[in-house]
Parts: sequence; C-alpha cells; structure tokens
Amino acid sequence: MSQDLAGEVAEKLKKRMDRESKPIIVNISNRHWHCTQETFEKLFGAGARPTNIRDLIQPGQYACRETVTLKGPKGEIKKARLIGPFRPYNQIELSRTDCVALGIDAPLRDSGNVKGSAPITLIGSAGEARLSEGAIVQMRHIHFHPKEAEAYGVKSMEYVKIRVGKPPRDGVLSVLCRVREDMKLECHLDTDEGNALGIKNGDLGTML
Repeated sequence: MSQDLAGEVAEKLKKRMDRESKPIIVNISNRHWHCTQETFEKLFGAGARPTNIRDLIQPGQYACRETVTLKGPKGEIKKARLIGPFRPYNQIELSRTDCVALGIDAPLRDSGNVKGSAPITLIGSAGEARLSEGAIVQMRHIHFHPKEAEAYGVKSMEYVKIRVGKPPRDGVLSVLCRVREDMKLECHLDTDEGNALGIKNGDLGTML
C-alpha cells in the first residue's frame, strides 16, 4: 500500500471513529403542518394567533395548540398539529401511510420545496383552506448548527449514513444534512421510518 493511500485510509478511519464517538439524538416527526398568517386566519379567524404549548429542540420552533383536519380525495385525518412560527409558505408534512389514508400522492421533498407538491384541504375551527400545493413527505434529515457540522465534517445538503435502532431491528439510512445558524443537532425520521425500526423519541443514532 502506498504511503498516500495508507494516509487516506487512516484519515477515513479517524473520521469514522470521531463520528461514532458523538451519537446524535433521533426524534420521530409525526404529521404536522406549517402555514402563512393568511392561511392561519382562514382556519381560525381574523386576528387569531398560534398558541405555543411546547418549545421544540430547533430554536424558535414550537408546537401549537391549534390543530386541523386534513382532507384528501379518499379520507380525512383529524388533529394534525401546527408547528410555529408562521412561514412564507404552507407545508403539510405527511408519512407515506398518511398519504394512502388521504388518497394523495405527496412527493418526497426537503422542507421548503413545496412548488408543484400535492394539493390538500385543511379544516379549522373557523373555516377551511383548499391548498393547490403544500403536501409533502419530508426527507429524513439531520439539523446542524454550522459549528456542529464542522465537528462532524459535513456540509449542508450532503447525504450521510446513520445507523439507528437496535439489533435485530437496526438499520443504516441515508440522511440529508441541513446546516443553518438557527439549527441544533437533531435527526428527524417520520413515523413510518420510526415504526419500521422500533425507534422512539430520544433514541440515539451513529453517523458512519
């Protein structure tokens, strides 16, 4: 083995060992939605504002008291919770199982990429919003602050491998890295992915 190749192999092994020494918290993201102020007021009344009931790990993000019924061509799902604060777009994040229940074909997308996504209707306490797009299946992803991304040796929008679950129901998944100043280290899987591997909120994953 050449000296250069040996050095490259040693560097890769060191990087893997460093990552494995820093496990990542894994949380399950149940169906939820984000919306504009305009859409919120259609659903809950003019002048209404979201009610924060629990801060989330991601800075500035919070679960709201307000829920809606999601309606598709084949069915409805009740009590889908809003995640605040307001965004400049509407986004409804579903699992593939949810899509089957609703009868919609939501595309697999990263957050914020809702152009041309699936239509869906939201029914609130004061009205409904028929959205021409906005329903997606969210890509599994890891949030990083830039300093955390540097520590793990990853870049934004890069895919990495992460081992999650416990034998015999463990697995290695390709996961998208999202890096921003307003983010904090956390991996998100949807309910289908979590159920398949027996993962619960607060479990740990290892980046490979």
